[in-house]
Amino acid sequence: MSATQEYGRAFSLWRSSCHADWEAYCGHQFVTSLGDGTLPRRAFLHYLVQDYIFLKHFSRAWGLAIAKADSLAEMSACATTVNLLLNQEMQLHEGICAAEGITEQLAIAEEAPANLAYTRFVLDAGYSGDFTDLLAALAPCVLGYGEIGARLARTATSGTYADWIATYAGSDYQEGCHEVGALIDNALTSRFGERFETLPIWQQLSGRFTTATRLEVGFWDMGLAGA
Repeated sequence: MSATQEYGRAFSLWRSSCHADWEAYCGHQFVTSLGDGTLPRRAFLHYLVQDYIFLKHFSRAWGLAIAKADSLAEMSACATTVNLLLNQEMQLHEGICAAEGITEQLAIAEEAPANLAYTRFVLDAGYSGDFTDLLAALAPCVLGYGEIGARLARTATSGTYADWIATYAGSDYQEGCHEVGALIDNALTSRFGERFETLPIWQQLSGRFTTATRLEVGFWDMGLAGA
C-alpha cells in the first residue's frame, strides 16, 4: 500500500523524512490483515481494548493542546479533535466491544507496555514542549489512521473489518485530518514563518514525529501479539 494522503505541507515533509518508518506503520501486517480479513479476531479485540485506553490519554493530550494554543482558532480546532475522539472513535470501540460481550473489560483492562510508552511520550511532549512539539507528537496517530483508512477503502478485499475501515476512510474523519493538517501548517507558519522547515527547531519537531511513528509500529506489534 503505497498511496499517500495529502494533509498539508508539514505533514508531507515529516512523512518524507521518515519514509521507511512511515511505511512500516501504514503497511504493517496488522493493517494489511485488516484489509484482507485475515487478522485474528482475538488480536483485533486485544488491540481495540488497548486503543480505547490509548484514546483516553490521547484525548487528554489534545485537551492539553487547547491550553498550549495561542489563539481561539487553535483552541477551537483542538476542541473539535477532542470531540471527534470522544464521540466518534471511542464510540466505535464501545460498539464493537459490546457486540463481542466486552464491556467491563474496557474499564478495567491493564495498559500494555507499548501503550504506556506511546501515550506517555505524547503527554511528555506536551508538558515539556510547546504547542508545536505536541502537534508533532500527535500527528502520526491522527493523520496516519486517515491515510490507512483511505488506503484500505481502496484496496480491502474483505468486509470483515469494514466498520473499522469505514470510520477512518469516512468523510467526517478525513475532514478532521485535513483540519489537523491545516492547524499544524498554520501553527508553524504563525510562529516560525513560511520557511519553518529551514529553522533548527524543525529537526526537533521532525524527531518527535518520527519517534511517534515508530511507537505506532510498536502498537501494531502489540496488537498482533494478542492473537
